[in-house]
Amino acid sequence: MEGQYFEGLGRRKRATARVRIYPGGNGQFMVNGRTYTEYFGREADRYALVEPFQLTSTAEKYDISVVVVGGGITGQAEAVRMGASRALIKHNADYQSELRKAGFLTRDAREKERKKPGLRRARKATQYTKR
Repeated sequence: MEGQYFEGLGRRKRATARVRIYPGGNGQFMVNGRTYTEYFGREADRYALVEPFQLTSTAEKYDISVVVVGGGITGQAEAVRMGASRALIKHNADYQSELRKAGFLTRDAREKERKKPGLRRARKATQYTKR
């Protein structure tokens, strides 16, 4: 995968994905040096990756290279989806309206809440006994 590319950055929870799409490819999809089917075991995560390309009917037109770090597997998959959507828009701005309607460009800002002192988790306290 050499030559001109378009890059998009996607984030979800603690995961960050840098997605590069190379126009004129044959549909090769690499995630951290492995194929996306090897990297993502769950079918739902695999589907999340290819959704932007299926929506824009560009599944076999690009070679995709992804570097993703942090978070869990599903968070990484959703970060890749956002990064791929942003890269597609850099290549062709006409895709923005349909990707926006599908919700692929909206950052999901939900993060894990920190544990508070004196509690078991972020909000769970020990059971209260009156007597």
